[in-house]
Amino acid sequence: MPSQVIEILMDEHQVILKVLGSMETMINALEKGERVERDTVKKYAEFLRNFADKCHHGKEEDRLFVKMNDFGIPRGDGPLAVMLYEHDAGRAHVRALLAIGEKSGPLTSEERKEVIEHARDFSDLLQNHIMKEDRILYPMAEKAIPGQELEKLYDDFEQFEKEVTGEGEHEKWHTLAQDLIRAYPPETNRF
Repeated sequence: MPSQVIEILMDEHQVILKVLGSMETMINALEKGERVERDTVKKYAEFLRNFADKCHHGKEEDRLFVKMNDFGIPRGDGPLAVMLYEHDAGRAHVRALLAIGEKSGPLTSEERKEVIEHARDFSDLLQNHIMKEDRILYPMAEKAIPGQELEKLYDDFEQFEKEVTGEGEHEKWHTLAQDLIRAYPPETNRF
């Protein structure tokens, strides 16, 4: 059974995967020529920037990866370097989606193509990323980090939520996730 900190991260993965499934439904609507509001694109980007990146990746990068490095797993190459590279690659897609979402008026045909491209590339990247973390990186972390240190990470996660993510922010992004999932239900059972 995973440690409490790994369970937290894996639970966050499940929320993120459901939103990615919802975003794929939105992508499919765009491809069919259906109207998708610009604000919807902005909401996906805001969720991904704030929950998936700031909250979730923040805990990984600032807490878990640091602790893994403390116990012998190098940050500059190997699995941690790959995870950090993928976090950065994802941020570029989210920035592009947010830039489109923050403009005004209906999406142009060129913007629709860009949304489809960035959203699909990001979704594929993050789904594979999550699989690698759940199956490879997190078990590696639990082997490398002594149990007592993993327990301390729980307190570090709580502190991170208060100081970096902010009071009530976690719940705010869960609510947005549910709103997006209701508006664009995932079409497949893989989420």
